[in-house]
Amino acid sequence: MKKIGLVVKNDVKALETADTLEAWLTRRGISVVRKPSVPPPRDIFLEEKAHAPSDLSCVLVLGGDGTFLSAVAWVGNQGIPVLGIKFGEVGFLAEITEEDLFPAMEAILKGNFSIERRMRLWVQLLRGGECIAERVVLNDAVVNKGALARLAHIKTSINGRYLTTYSADGLIVATPTGSTAYSLAAGGPILHPAVPAVVMTPICPFTLTNRPLILPDTAVITIQLAKEAAHIMLTFDGQAGIEVHEKDIITIQKARDPVAMIALPGRHYYDLLKNKLRWSGGRV
Repeated sequence: MKKIGLVVKNDVKALETADTLEAWLTRRGISVVRKPSVPPPRDIFLEEKAHAPSDLSCVLVLGGDGTFLSAVAWVGNQGIPVLGIKFGEVGFLAEITEEDLFPAMEAILKGNFSIERRMRLWVQLLRGGECIAERVVLNDAVVNKGALARLAHIKTSINGRYLTTYSADGLIVATPTGSTAYSLAAGGPILHPAVPAVVMTPICPFTLTNRPLILPDTAVITIQLAKEAAHIMLTFDGQAGIEVHEKDIITIQKARDPVAMIALPGRHYYDLLKNKLRWSGGRV
């Protein structure tokens, strides 16, 4: 490895650790590109457009899940492996904690790691037949109403065939990776990251028989608002969003390029679930 990227949460401890890590890498002849993690703008059109240098061997993320998602957006479709180091709260996307950072780096520099490919979703918003916004997301795309808005009426089709119109506070379309994020909080199932599927989870549905639905990753999901409504947003990975109008068409399908995540030996997904969700006495 000749060059490594660092994306660092604006946190005193994370910044201090990043300084120590940068010096540690520099002593080993590895150059470092640092990117501060700044809060994303709510408006999608104000998002930063710059991408990570293509010659990075990997990107290390010192922060929580929000910082990790920002780093994945910075990497884009370049296939640069990413490793999360937890400096946030629950941190489902982090592979290791700060205490394990330097032993993990020793293993990585020796090539003692593997790569997990995590599915992403390609999300488009069409207005008047023109694509006005598109993003690739790792966790989820969410259509939801503002705090003072009425129920959203969300007409949903799968592969061009009408499914139902959800009357709800919103609808989450999540990847297996994103199944432990907002979808889980809304009552959705947990999908193992290797499962080739997408989960649709309604948020507080008015009809109690509207339950989360697991679809194959080949599905193309089409969403429209069935009635005119104000303050309905489409958000991408919770990072930025755009207001949705009645005649807009949202399409969601599996993205071409997955995210490459560094996996270290001796770490297992089920242990992560047990610890993060406090199953059988596990601790966050």
